[in-house]
Amino acid sequence: MSATVPVVERVLSANDAVAAEVRARLDEKGIFCINLMASPGAGKTSLIERTVEALKGEIAIGMINGDTSAAAFDAERSQRAGAASVHVNTGGKCHLEAAMVRDALSLLPLDGIRLLLIENVGNLVCPMSWKLGAHVNVLIGSTPEGDDKPYKYPKMYAGVDVVVLNKIDLLPYVEFDCGRFLRGVEALNPGLRTFRLSCRTGEGLEEWFAWLREKARPAR
Repeated sequence: MSATVPVVERVLSANDAVAAEVRARLDEKGIFCINLMASPGAGKTSLIERTVEALKGEIAIGMINGDTSAAAFDAERSQRAGAASVHVNTGGKCHLEAAMVRDALSLLPLDGIRLLLIENVGNLVCPMSWKLGAHVNVLIGSTPEGDDKPYKYPKMYAGVDVVVLNKIDLLPYVEFDCGRFLRGVEALNPGLRTFRLSCRTGEGLEEWFAWLREKARPAR
């Protein structure tokens, strides 16, 4: 009797192998890579813009933007801010895959980049299942989304290394319990790093920038 391996397991295994290739390439070049995930509108692109603007004089930054369409608006925004950017059309897929990242790396000036920000497709369902070769997985939540997201989407929140809570400037105007949100996050990821910030006002951003400076040091 022969065993049948589910197709999804074979596909994910192949993806993981490519992700390992991507990680090896990044390590060879001395690039620290972050996979940024969030729902649409949580502030991925805004955080990338503010990060590039703040650090571009210290750390050379590259950006890979994944989207379900050919529209490259987000990549263009990060490029205007000062990052070397590549747009990836996922062809309708709700997530980036390691092979897409591998192909995008060939379009970036890797020898001059110290920090690579990957903007994954905006949704809270499937991106976490697909390894990309990044060193850190960051999930961005925002106060208008509600404090129940870690409880409704545990698969996305489980296994992340860092959680960013964006749009804290809206706390006086929306129903959002920071304690409940963070308890849900920490129950899934004990001891993880969290940042509370506002891309609009700048509150809390300096702590995020300091963490990135520590992780992605300029080439000697």
